Amino acid sequence: MGFKTDAIHAGQEPDPTTGAVTIPIYQTSTYVQEGLGKHKGFEYARTQNPTRTALEKNMAVLEAGCAGYAFASGMAAITAVTQLLLKQNDHAVCTENVYGGTFRLFDKIVKNYGVEFTYVDTSNLGDLERAIRPNTRMVFVETPTNPLMVITDVRAVCDLAHRHNCRVVVDNTFMSPYFQRPLALGADIVVHSTTKYLNGHSDSVGGVAVLKREDDAARLQFIQNAAGAILSPFDSWLVLRGIKTLAVRMEAHNANGLAIAKYLAGRKDVHRVYYPGLANHTGHHLAKKQMSGFGGMIAFDLGSLDRAKRFLEAVKLCSFGESLGGVETLISHPATMTHASVPPEGRARMGITDGLVRISVGIEDVEDLIEDLQQAFEK
Repeated sequence: MGFKTDAIHAGQEPDPTTGAVTIPIYQTSTYVQEGLGKHKGFEYARTQNPTRTALEKNMAVLEAGCAGYAFASGMAAITAVTQLLLKQNDHAVCTENVYGGTFRLFDKIVKNYGVEFTYVDTSNLGDLERAIRPNTRMVFVETPTNPLMVITDVRAVCDLAHRHNCRVVVDNTFMSPYFQRPLALGADIVVHSTTKYLNGHSDSVGGVAVLKREDDAARLQFIQNAAGAILSPFDSWLVLRGIKTLAVRMEAHNANGLAIAKYLAGRKDVHRVYYPGLANHTGHHLAKKQMSGFGGMIAFDLGSLDRAKRFLEAVKLCSFGESLGGVETLISHPATMTHASVPPEGRARMGITDGLVRISVGIEDVEDLIEDLQQAFEK
């Protein structure tokens, strides 16, 4: 089946009781069993829920994996993956310019359990190979990165990591499976914050992990049940509803993103624009090779904190706030918001300056968005 068909139908058979086209919200904590050891595949709602199961099956199809598991947040999904792959005295390599929440999890929590992390530019294969040790068990890649849109060659990283017996995990939140499919490029696990493009409407928080290997899937299912950070039935239903329009939304995000990136690149008062759809982006050609679109995420540098502050306070249609991937345009300041947990010297080394602004371009009329940006620049 094609992507749009799978997005609407995969894992979502009509309800057997009523024939309802939309999967019901099974808001129950437990299930009546017919006798000792006799049940219909559902015992307790932390372990299984029909609405969540439909979402998990749907995501497994869209990401071409053997199984998927939904969690209470994107960070809960990443936490479960670290519990799957890492133990005391293990080592992991992570993309340097990774989402600040992922860095915070690894640096402030997971490393306290005796796991060591090395952060490198994973777009540089030489740096990655030098960072791998005999006890390296996981290479965690974010591509494009948040917020500087660095592109990593997923296939090349997987070839390298697998030679060293490392699993590769790819955070695919920015692209969604519509524009990028890391498992098809060789990755072992793909993670998403479903809060973002998959849900698409800024009304749900969640996460999902999709796995290539059956043994990894069985173990992650055990962790999901044992640790219990599951996605609720209602949130599962919201994400399923969002995925039905994922393809059309991503095309709109992509078209608007490219138009706004070109507008920003044409302004002399914008020091630099980070968007892989621009021909001068260092990862442009690789992005064209491993992605089928460039998405709606853009970062641009205004040169100073004062200019960024004045600009962010002047926008009207663009909403100043955390998160991304919704139908509405959201604009934020990485240094004080998404990446505030990264030490200042780390931000400076990566290029996350005080003048950097990140915009998640929505699907409004692009002319209205550009008009809003224009009036903010003129303030």
